[in-house]
Amino acid sequence: MNFKGLLLLLLPLSINAQSIEGTDYYLPKAAVRFTVKVEKTQYTPGKLAPYASRFLRTDVELEPATTYRLLGVDMATYALPDTSRHFTLIVDKKHSINKVCRADNGQLLAINADASATPTPMPSFKPGRKAALLNPQDFMTEDILNAGSNAKMAELAAQEIYDIRDSRNQLNRGEADFMPKDGTQMAIMLNNLGKQETALTQLFTGVTVKDTTWTNIDFVPTQEGRQVLFRLSKWLGLVDADDLSGEPYMISVTDNHTVAAPQPTAENKKEDKNDIGLRVCQPSKIQVAVTHGQQVVVNGELLAPQFGTIESLSGELFGKKQSAKLILDPLTGGVKNIQAITNN
Repeated sequence: MNFKGLLLLLLPLSINAQSIEGTDYYLPKAAVRFTVKVEKTQYTPGKLAPYASRFLRTDVELEPATTYRLLGVDMATYALPDTSRHFTLIVDKKHSINKVCRADNGQLLAINADASATPTPMPSFKPGRKAALLNPQDFMTEDILNAGSNAKMAELAAQEIYDIRDSRNQLNRGEADFMPKDGTQMAIMLNNLGKQETALTQLFTGVTVKDTTWTNIDFVPTQEGRQVLFRLSKWLGLVDADDLSGEPYMISVTDNHTVAAPQPTAENKKEDKNDIGLRVCQPSKIQVAVTHGQQVVVNGELLAPQFGTIESLSGELFGKKQSAKLILDPLTGGVKNIQAITNN
């Protein structure tokens, strides 16, 4: 049999582990890591919030609040060892197998060649530097600071805000008593007026601070269907999948059946003398989607070994005169590359 013919010796096998001594290994199964990005918004009312409507004609919330909303979900795939697909590779004098490359978790990667496992995705969020919050007291006049009541303080602070706005308008129209000499000085003056107005306005409207968090959720597809992946509460953020305080985000798995089902093994079939326990995967394509109500949040197609079949590669590939280098796809367990080598 020529080398090309040997590549065709792919026979569907059951998932029973080998019981002969040799090199143990696992075939992979596909896993998905979802990175859930959530924005947290914290609102703190200002000291003079009850007077905002009266003096600034603005309605504001009088109670502090923390809310959450989903920004998006990213999806990445990686491989895990499938403990239900554990086999033993026979390495003996009849076959030219000089090296068996496995990942740290026992997953078979290559024979007579070097290979490396695909690292598990580890998305991480690095928050940007936040601007320091303004302190309203730094911009209060002496009269505001010495006000005898909050009502009087609100009246004086509102008047100062209107004066600042008037000064800015005069600068923009070129009608101010002291006009800047150039554009740079103009920008500095407008910036300072803006800071004063923002700081004093915060006494009424309060402060809103936003933060972003990234949470990784791992999911291993095992069968077709639909289930809750996570829940998100407007008031509590991410909660457990069984916590009904949050709205459900569902995950659905659909097998595209791109691999034919294995044929049943005949009862009277003779044992393959060249079976050295070498198994590879023929993964099937599956569709994975995360939805919220009728909205599709994220979806993608991936190759999943656990939805495909297992096949056997004949030990004749690794003969004494002509052998082979075999490299498997670390994500699917399928044949990635096979190359003939001549033994001296």
